[in-house]
Amino acid sequence: MSTALLIIDVQSALCTGEEECFESQRVIGTINDLSARARALELPVILVQHEELQGPLLYGSAAWQLADGLLTVADDLRVRKTTPDAFYQTDLLSLLQARSIDRLVICGMQTDYCVNATVRQAHTLGYEVVLVADAHTTVDNGSLAAEQIIANHNERLGRLSSAVSRIDVVPAAEVRL
Repeated sequence: MSTALLIIDVQSALCTGEEECFESQRVIGTINDLSARARALELPVILVQHEELQGPLLYGSAAWQLADGLLTVADDLRVRKTTPDAFYQTDLLSLLQARSIDRLVICGMQTDYCVNATVRQAHTLGYEVVLVADAHTTVDNGSLAAEQIIANHNERLGRLSSAVSRIDVVPAAEVRL
């Protein structure tokens, strides 16, 4: 299988201030470890950035930029998106197909929105998916604490499988690239 690391929405607006995700700096450190491992194996690292027409994630704004501390290199691929699903009306699918990628290791922000939507769509498209259990995060939603949301998604998404693909949920230390 050919693997790519997909890093979703690790952007300044989600790592500082009012919208800072739970343990964002720890998650960034875990993502940096994963991306270093992927690059050492010459696997594609894909950075996804969400953008809005107005608001904190306005394209090009300081809050839209990748978060301080997220380590990137010039060869990393970039995808801009406007919906939670990183595949919808983006070039993500064509980037993956051009590189014959059939397995995605997914991490990033926010668990219950963009990570969830992208994991599910990747699964629907037939990709083998590894959701890195300790490398995605979110914010409290008023009903559940971020920790509960993360645990809930790890459990629910880890139960999805089909005749052509499945989702494995494993901690970063156990991810095989």
